[in-house]
Amino acid sequence: MNKEFAFDTQYCLDVFGKLIAVDSTTGQYEEIQRLVCDLLDGLGYPYHVTHKGGVIADLGGEGDPLVVTAHMDDIGLMVRKVNADGTLNVCPVGGLYPFYCMTENVRVHTRGGKVYTGTVCRTPNSVHVTEEELRVTPPDYRTNVCVVLDEDVHSAEGVAALGIATGDVIALEPRLTVVNGYIKSRFVDDKAAVAILFAALRSLKGVKLGRKVYFYFAAYEEIGHGTTWLPDGVKDILAVDIAPTGPDQTSDERKVTIFAKDSRFPYHWGMTNELRQAAIDHGVDYVMDIFTPHYGTDCDGSLLAGYDVRHAAIGFGTANSHGYERTHIDGLRHTYDLLMAYLLG
Repeated sequence: MNKEFAFDTQYCLDVFGKLIAVDSTTGQYEEIQRLVCDLLDGLGYPYHVTHKGGVIADLGGEGDPLVVTAHMDDIGLMVRKVNADGTLNVCPVGGLYPFYCMTENVRVHTRGGKVYTGTVCRTPNSVHVTEEELRVTPPDYRTNVCVVLDEDVHSAEGVAALGIATGDVIALEPRLTVVNGYIKSRFVDDKAAVAILFAALRSLKGVKLGRKVYFYFAAYEEIGHGTTWLPDGVKDILAVDIAPTGPDQTSDERKVTIFAKDSRFPYHWGMTNELRQAAIDHGVDYVMDIFTPHYGTDCDGSLLAGYDVRHAAIGFGTANSHGYERTHIDGLRHTYDLLMAYLLG
């Protein structure tokens, strides 16, 4: 990559840190939307907000519009009911399995604007006195998982007095740390991709692109309808998202993955080949991979909404998807390099 457009590691990590600090469980978009708008204002890009909570930045250019999308929303929990003992029965928002959030610290956001802290716990919760039950019974939101509040409440009435009720949103503590280039945090999916897009925006400021380009920061990807509406005339959509690692995967935390297929569809043959050729031409360290049985991107939502678009996806290898995730700064850099190579032709 030309030095003029070199990846700014510190800027990307700084933006990621700002994004991670904002709770944005799917549906709770207002604060993260404001942050993204503030960052765009700082860079001087025009944008508009969608009616349901997304942000679309206009990078200029003319002809054959391309949307590049990354999502702002996170998986989390919601209060299903208040238990008689003052704990909270919860249900997932997005693909958050109970074994991936046990003993995590959380923030409960009430509809009235108050925020309380707590912890996701098993019931019963002490291995010293209930070892057999904890060992053999898997955690289940419906029966033996709850949120214990950091408040002196022991009844449903006490919780109600705090203003907590069914439908309140519960966000997990991200716990961001960076060690030897490895980035460990919840919600690497997909706030690291949002940070990559901002690194690209910073580099591309004042550059005349060869086609019309929008950066679409979506708010509902984790439940499947982040980009089910697109700006007029869009021809192509490119999602930037995590590339889950695993025993049968080629994805690597230190590389960028070009997606060949997810659990719904193969990605567009022609557009995918264009990305592959861009990686080869610019010396980007890439792999091709397939993600089944439980993976999709916002591209899928656009296709299912009926848009006549080509679709493709790229992303950085990420371990422990939808849990306490891990990637590497090299993976972010190679994803940035491929995105820039594709945008600059």
